Amino acid sequence: MPDNLPANRAPALSRAQRNNVINILRRAAKTEIMPRFRGLNAADIATKSGPDDLVTIADTAAEAMITRALHMAFPGALVIGEEAVSADASLLDKIADAPLCFIIDPIDGTWNYARGLSVFGIILAVTRYGKPAFGLIYDPVMDDWVIADDQGPAQMQHPSGVTRDLQASQGGELAGLSGYVPLYLFDHARRQKLASKLPDFGWVGSLRCSAHEYRMLAQGHVDFVLTESLNPWDHAAGVLICQQAGGYVQMLSGEDYTATLRSGHLLAAPDKATWNRLAKAFKFLNDADL
Repeated sequence: MPDNLPANRAPALSRAQRNNVINILRRAAKTEIMPRFRGLNAADIATKSGPDDLVTIADTAAEAMITRALHMAFPGALVIGEEAVSADASLLDKIADAPLCFIIDPIDGTWNYARGLSVFGIILAVTRYGKPAFGLIYDPVMDDWVIADDQGPAQMQHPSGVTRDLQASQGGELAGLSGYVPLYLFDHARRQKLASKLPDFGWVGSLRCSAHEYRMLAQGHVDFVLTESLNPWDHAAGVLICQQAGGYVQMLSGEDYTATLRSGHLLAAPDKATWNRLAKAFKFLNDADL
């Protein structure tokens, strides 16, 4: 990101633009996602990198609809969706130089969606030169969303107008912490050693859905998220939302997160002290010999 950007620059999106983006996601969910939920047949589901990496007709249709709407509303912006990147990975190289970039996951938790589980969501992030500046995680089932920009609090919002500020948990010692660690996404060489550490915590699991994992973290219902899969559509929005809910998020190496990173381990926690305890417990993940 250029060094000469003013520290007090305007929000990435105005209030009217935020409302427009919310409505775009709600329309896509109502039109393309929810009518197909629990109604997919085998021909509507395909695999990408492996048998558990799924894409459905709803993913592609929703991404196309959202992309078209964003191009109309923000004609100068870069718009990148997960399914578009599956077809052309070079799109990721454009994020670093884009003054305004929309990054979309049309259905995060596709495995759950395709299996009829209602743990999925739409994730949208806005980045400036790779740095998250706006995040929105929408739940199509409940029709509510968590939202934040880099200048205000993270909030839970509902179409009725009910809004509440979000606050990360109090953190604490490892034995009392709960969190999400998707073991299936870690390199096989690290997986066994990582699994052996998990009994040191109060509870560790995975929802197979970054959208709801970050929503839970921002609401203070869990204490941490750790992953080494850095797809920007999974994390750019959630990182910002959790930071604006009072949380502390960095790469395990100590580097700040940006949507341009392709490798490393991302650790989100409710505060810096808890992050430091977690980072010490997971420091072996940085071992190049593993």
